Amino acid sequence: MPTVSLCMIVKNEEMHIARCLDSIAKLVDEIIIVDTGSTDRTVEIASSYSSKVYSYPWTNDFSDARNYSFSKASMDYCMWMDADDILEKAETDQFLQLKKSLSPDTDIVMMRYHTAFDEAGVPSFSYFRERWIRNCPKYRWIGAVHEVIPPSGSIVYSEIAISHKKINAGNPDRNLKIYQKMLADGKVLDPRQQYYYGRELYYHKQYEEAVSVFEQFLLSPEGWVENKIEACSICAKCYYQLGQEQQALNTLLRSMSFDLPRAELCCDIGKYFLEHGNCHNAIYWYETALNTQKNEYSGGFILPDCYDYIPLLQLCVCYDKMGDWQKAKEYNERAGACKPYSKAYLYNKNYFDNK
Repeated sequence: MPTVSLCMIVKNEEMHIARCLDSIAKLVDEIIIVDTGSTDRTVEIASSYSSKVYSYPWTNDFSDARNYSFSKASMDYCMWMDADDILEKAETDQFLQLKKSLSPDTDIVMMRYHTAFDEAGVPSFSYFRERWIRNCPKYRWIGAVHEVIPPSGSIVYSEIAISHKKINAGNPDRNLKIYQKMLADGKVLDPRQQYYYGRELYYHKQYEEAVSVFEQFLLSPEGWVENKIEACSICAKCYYQLGQEQQALNTLLRSMSFDLPRAELCCDIGKYFLEHGNCHNAIYWYETALNTQKNEYSGGFILPDCYDYIPLLQLCVCYDKMGDWQKAKEYNERAGACKPYSKAYLYNKNYFDNK
């Protein structure tokens, strides 16, 4: 049975770290904690779970710190988690079963990463991440921010999920400042870094600069197709904020020059036409979203609701505006089958019941 080293980098995580370690400590064979400058009780708490707690100077480079944590591991696989991640109790048996059944030639185990949740706690945003990585020099983190280990070798996809559940918000400016320092130091951002830098600019409402970065990224022959498609979505949001709605639509449609339609983009396009009073076109795009195959193994970000609940609810709105209340009601019931607790569904149900 393979052994697993849990490798974490932390700083001022006294509110999160015990919860994280309580969820995973008994399932792994070794715990490596690398502290990058905590001034709270993080080190004290971590030391109650492991004797392998190390201090490491922060260099504005997440990959540097994570690679240091991996260098201290002695087990077959390195597993990473952030302090505000947890493994839910429901996943425990699957985790142990994976350890028992994993083929010895496996290099990387991809696990689901749930990072947002709806009102009932159901994951509303998730994607696969490399989670167990064979402990060897071949696999090392790259990227100062939004670091990654490019998957290669024998890869296994597991349905086990790690859930990201932050209690308090962190420093919202940290990532943007790292990118800005890199640029100030004369470093050239690679396509992946351009994509994430554009996202940070969008989050900070620097829409014109974000558009400039995204357009440069989209024109580059390099870059991962999933990042290209997602960039179209975020760039369109920037154009909306700048009052350039037609350019926003053009950018959304541009996403289909990279690959087949994604339901997330189809919903964005449907929303554009619905807001502009063109229900017939909106219906086309929402129905396209419903009929789009969800590829959870592409590595891209997935919004599960865009493949059923959201287009169903929006089709209800479209048909209601067109006066076809029977069809509108049918779509609302289908949306309710996806999320019977949804406030929007329940509001619509009451609306139709009293119509």
